[in-house]
Amino acid sequence: MFRPRIIPVLLLKDLAIVKSVRFKNYNYIGDPINAVRILNDLEADELVFLDIAASKTNRLISLDFVKAVGEEAQMPFCVGGGITTLQDIKLVIGAGAERVVLNTSAGRDPEFVRAASDEFGSSTIAVCIDVKRTVFGGQRTWILGGSRSTRFSPVDFAKLMDDKGAGELIIQSIEKDGTMEGYDVDLIRSISQAVSVPVVALGGAGTIEHLVDCYRHGFANGLAAGSLFVYKDRKRGVLINYPQRTDVSF
Repeated sequence: MFRPRIIPVLLLKDLAIVKSVRFKNYNYIGDPINAVRILNDLEADELVFLDIAASKTNRLISLDFVKAVGEEAQMPFCVGGGITTLQDIKLVIGAGAERVVLNTSAGRDPEFVRAASDEFGSSTIAVCIDVKRTVFGGQRTWILGGSRSTRFSPVDFAKLMDDKGAGELIIQSIEKDGTMEGYDVDLIRSISQAVSVPVVALGGAGTIEHLVDCYRHGFANGLAAGSLFVYKDRKRGVLINYPQRTDVSF
């Protein structure tokens, strides 16, 4: 029986884990390598690290950090942050990551996704699509940590990334981020039905029921979250956690 991957997504700022609400109000969580060790013990399916300041400051995620994660992680992991060239991807993969996550570079130059896929294989390239409504009410994709809108609607951009060779799409609702009120299931479903590649839901999960609901009604192939895995509950006491397989019934 198919079981969707359950994926902690950990945000990095100054090489520490932080957690946001709607891409603002960042709260310090703790040491990322310690989190990797805990998630090893809890047998997480996969792990994603995103350096949220890298693109804004025109730098690449720390390769020393990627190497440190690679030395500790017992699960597959991928990283994103400031990746703008094929050489960047080569360095990140060489440092130990299985895959890379593109966001700003994909929004600025969709052809870069094609070049990366051709060079490294589509399974190495994931694109994170950040989604938020504009002042006019329509949903658009955003880059640079949610600070700049593109001209693309989420479905149109997802189709474009599929066409350019992305191996996976991570769909993140900025408005749901950190709220722990549930995913934007309609958004996830609209993209899942429009593309041929795996879709990972991100943004808003606060309970196991939210994971199950998004899988059943959003048709996501993977279920990612931040707050759910770094807070004990909605009171937001910090506790790195991960559900046992018996806790989740799809």
